[in-house]
Amino acid sequence: MTDKKKDLAGPGIGDYSLLAGELPKNYKALLTPMERMKAVFAIKNYIEANLCKELNLQMVQVPLIVDRDSGVNDYLDRDGSRTPVEFPCGLGLDPPIQAQVVQAATKWKRMALAQFGCKTGEGICTDMRAVRKDYFLDHDHSAYVDQWEWELAIKNKDRTMTLSSHRSNLKKNPQCAMVSLTTKTHHVVC
Repeated sequence: MTDKKKDLAGPGIGDYSLLAGELPKNYKALLTPMERMKAVFAIKNYIEANLCKELNLQMVQVPLIVDRDSGVNDYLDRDGSRTPVEFPCGLGLDPPIQAQVVQAATKWKRMALAQFGCKTGEGICTDMRAVRKDYFLDHDHSAYVDQWEWELAIKNKDRTMTLSSHRSNLKKNPQCAMVSLTTKTHHVVC
């Protein structure tokens, strides 16, 4: 297995001593824990509702656990250093299902567009939860992940659209290609 500190999945400090220097010394929260939770959920609900409204998305649930052999779970690296949490599941089944906790929803979202019958200009939004046991933990990365992802059906000719052009272009295009957009990345599937 490779050195995980050298194989971060995006921006991160990568060293606990450097992380300690980044955190505020005398931080004091302005809100109580309950007020923080209320604020987090109010913001979350606002973003979900308006993102779905603006881009014609439907909130859907991503599975937390999948069959290892389903091909749905995404691997987050190329060298095998970040493996999913895996366990046997199914009391009484012989053999039991080899279950995995989801690490990312990229493959699942693409299949879900077809499963939910999304037409051009329609899509799905997920509040994906995952466990990533092999991550370096810092202010950006956690073993527990809770992130939004969305997938939209679009026309082939619009596969290189920018986020700002979605609203005007999507309403006009009847032929479908699939594009996956998150807040940071843009993935295209033919």
